[in-house]
Amino acid sequence: MKIVVLDGYTLNPGDLSWDVLNSLGDVTIHDRTPVSEIVSRCAGADMVLTNKVPMSEETLNQLPDLKYIGVLATGYNIINTEVCKQKGIVVSNVPGYSTSSVAQLTFALLLELTHHVQRHSDAVMAGKWSGSKDFCFWDYPLIELEGKTMGIIGLGSIGGKVADAAAAFGMKVIAAGRTHTDQSHRPGFRWVEMMDLFKEADVISIHCPLTPQTQDLINKETLALMKPSAFVLNTSRGPIINAADLTDALNNNIIAGAGIDVLPVEPPPADNPLLKAKNCIITPHIAWATKEARTRLMDVTVNNIKAFVSGAPVNVVNGQ
Repeated sequence: MKIVVLDGYTLNPGDLSWDVLNSLGDVTIHDRTPVSEIVSRCAGADMVLTNKVPMSEETLNQLPDLKYIGVLATGYNIINTEVCKQKGIVVSNVPGYSTSSVAQLTFALLLELTHHVQRHSDAVMAGKWSGSKDFCFWDYPLIELEGKTMGIIGLGSIGGKVADAAAAFGMKVIAAGRTHTDQSHRPGFRWVEMMDLFKEADVISIHCPLTPQTQDLINKETLALMKPSAFVLNTSRGPIINAADLTDALNNNIIAGAGIDVLPVEPPPADNPLLKAKNCIITPHIAWATKEARTRLMDVTVNNIKAFVSGAPVNVVNGQ
């Protein structure tokens, strides 16, 4: 069985082991694969593993031996799943592996926005505390979370973890989404309409999938509904936020700040306006990437392959 990994570096830059995968067949691992080399590298492969390298209809039509695609992620929009279904190619993903890690980074962003830990540490290292007339100083507003309202867009597994953390900080929790599941176990929780969430929340945290309905959900109109003291956090998908509109809102004090781990184009072009926006913290799409989460991703990927080989595939996303 020939297995090709098209972009293995982000999953395993060297701190994990490919040994279990290597035991399953003849494995070739590429750190990265340009689009122009996808077909040549996958030629003759029974299985292909990919994170961000796309598998288009044109590509799939040139790979007659392909039987299985394993997505090294939860999202699988890079795969033409309908063509795969027509060709009998099973496509599996890895759901839920990064839930705790994404929730953790969500609060890392929020805590930086509310206490400016890194900025104050930088000021101390630069000698400002040593030269202070007082026993303490702060260069930025310090904000307590207790009593504030966390508005969550998309209360799935990650949104639920964020809700738990928010409650632990003493925050009120409201949420909006396509489905309103029973949340009676959350004291004080409320489902609200989307526009009411924008108006009420002190912090908006995005955890919904990217769909035609959610693309540019954070835009000039919805930002104008928010409190001038409010923050927006995005650890979901970049295109859910209109970058130009958020930049304008930050620079004109429409809202107080933003914490973002994802952008519409990654890596971002140097002229992305958010890179110079006021009080905007941007991390390089790392919410998913703790070693623990990547270990789970590797383990589930291997189990997906074993299940497929046994004739009982799991985590199938294209209805095979």
